[in-house]
Formats: sequence, C-alpha cells, structure tokens
Amino acid sequence: MARSAPFEEHHERYEAWFGKHEPAYLSELLALRPFVPWEGRGIEIGVGSGRFAAPLGVQVGVDPSPAMLAYAAARGIETVEGVAEHLPFPDDSFDHALVVTTICFVDSPTAMLLETRRVLRPGGRLVIGFIDRESTLGQAYVQRQAQSVFYREATFYSAAEVERLLLDNGFAIDAWGQTLAPPLEEIREIDPLRPGRGQCPFVVVAASSKT
Repeated sequence: MARSAPFEEHHERYEAWFGKHEPAYLSELLALRPFVPWEGRGIEIGVGSGRFAAPLGVQVGVDPSPAMLAYAAARGIETVEGVAEHLPFPDDSFDHALVVTTICFVDSPTAMLLETRRVLRPGGRLVIGFIDRESTLGQAYVQRQAQSVFYREATFYSAAEVERLLLDNGFAIDAWGQTLAPPLEEIREIDPLRPGRGQCPFVVVAASSKT
C-alpha cells in the first residue's frame, strides 16, 4: 500500500465521497455483509477510514495512512499502521480478513495474499471487494485515471485475474457476489446483491485459505 499519499493528503475529500454517494456505499456494504463472518477475530487490510470494518464488526484494521487510521480509530477499530505486503502480526492471528477496494493500490497483490494467508488461521476466510476492470465503471476509472487524485497510480484487475491470484496463492473460492448495476451517478437507492460476477462493477469474492 505504498500508494497511500493521496489518501493521507486528501482524507477529507475521501470521506466526503461516502456522503455524496451514500446509496452506492450502502449497496457495497450490504453486498459484503453476507460473506463476512459474524464471529471470530477479523482484520481489514487497507482499512482506510473504517467505513466497512466498523459496521461489519471487523475488530482490527491496518493501513499505511495515519489520517485514515484516525478516522477508523474514532469508529472503534483497533488500528495498526502498516502495509499489506508486510503485515505486522504473528502467524495465525485472525479468523477472517477483509480487503475492500485495496487490491488496486498494493504494490504486489501476490505478496498481500501470501501475507493474508499467513496471518489467517487454517481455513480462515478472506473477503475481497473490488471494482472489476472489465465493467463499465471499471473502464471509466481506467480512462480517467490520469485525472483522478486517488486512482492515478492504481492497477485495476478483472474478476478473472483476482480469481487466478487467489487460486495461485493458497486460497479456494467459496462464492461470488456483485452489485451497482446502474451507473454510479444514477444510483439513488440501495442496489441489491446479485450472485456471480460479470454483470456489475462492484464484485465480492469469498475464499478460504487452504489447510
């Protein structure tokens, strides 16, 4: 998560997005909810301001941005400064892990997944939420990357690429979900969770670490 400087510098702008696009945010949150375990100790990698970890009951959050961590701490998250590729936790520390719109910002998704698997207990669950590069919204982000404060240095992935990364790094796929079918600027109410992938830009994949 070396690409954290924009989030540190523009943290207020980042937070404002959730108010401006509240129905889209709630759609993402509710799409994640069925996949995140209710019990056990969880960590969000790239916790940001805690907008997902807090309502989903994830206790611990790691992020390289002190400004983001201050928001997360205020939302009741146990915060630790660090990066996804070198998680500052012992082996087998968590029952589940959450990664939301973070995979596009890490320097090495392979290193992140290997570290995630290391800190998860055997059979632990990993839930990743991301914007599918092959979707209409994903393509719009790619085309406007140079003008975006937050996404200028991002690397977007397709659902197929995320699947391959998981399979190649010790995870088994459990389920897929997706939401945000209408264009972002047209979302005025919560968009439902749909099974599978390939129709909506916000994709959720749940996987288990292989024992």
